[in-house]
Amino acid sequence: MEVEEWLESLKLAPSSRAKLRNQMSAVFRHGIRWGWIGQHENPIAMVRVSARRLKTPGTLTAEEFRALFAKLPNRERAMGTICATTGLRISEALGLRWADVDFEKGQADVLRSVVDGAVGRCKSEVSQQPVPLDELTLSELRSWRKATMYAADSDWVFASERLFGKTPVWANTSLQKVLQPVARKAGIMKRIGWHMFRHTYSSLLSECGNDVKVVQELMRHAKVSTTMEVYTHARMERKREAQSKVVDLLFARKRLEGVVAS
Repeated sequence: MEVEEWLESLKLAPSSRAKLRNQMSAVFRHGIRWGWIGQHENPIAMVRVSARRLKTPGTLTAEEFRALFAKLPNRERAMGTICATTGLRISEALGLRWADVDFEKGQADVLRSVVDGAVGRCKSEVSQQPVPLDELTLSELRSWRKATMYAADSDWVFASERLFGKTPVWANTSLQKVLQPVARKAGIMKRIGWHMFRHTYSSLLSECGNDVKVVQELMRHAKVSTTMEVYTHARMERKREAQSKVVDLLFARKRLEGVVAS
């Protein structure tokens, strides 16, 4: 009960609390494995914590993305493009060096993740798989490489000029100083964040009728359930369209150029 109360007191997302609980349990399991504690002495085994999201992540419509894209400066436009067209997490996009981008093959190797200047591993082994890059994305990256001061193969793709290219830019700094103000100027009142581009990518993949396995691999999810239950958000228009098709069949309703005919 004390552990559950402590986890509940943390100002973290439910999924982060669940991961923390699992790590604590792993420590005790390690002790059991080596005989340091008894087989039934894992107090975390009975700890319950919900990993359910507090709210459904938001997405951008294609029109909203284009309005935002048109007003973003070069660096953030390139960041937004690669996140929205590959589904990369912002930490993975910031972890790219120019050497990781193969302009000939049209793909990028995702080898590391950068959070607040700290370089680490990707979220999972599946996350390290190469991602395809569309020609438009490659063109945007080429334009950014010509504009940036740090264009050598060993340089970060989104290097921080303030820190003389030693680290990538900080996602939150770019979000607060550039992305969010520009979104408001573009008339987007949603609570926008870098991760919204990833959710938008996943939702549009689904709406375009792609096989769920293809979506899973493009999103680099370890489990297909993650793709289905967490990242794919059918918009109301799509739900209404699917619902109307059922009503059409039930009541023999015909449509003439989008208008319901009695």
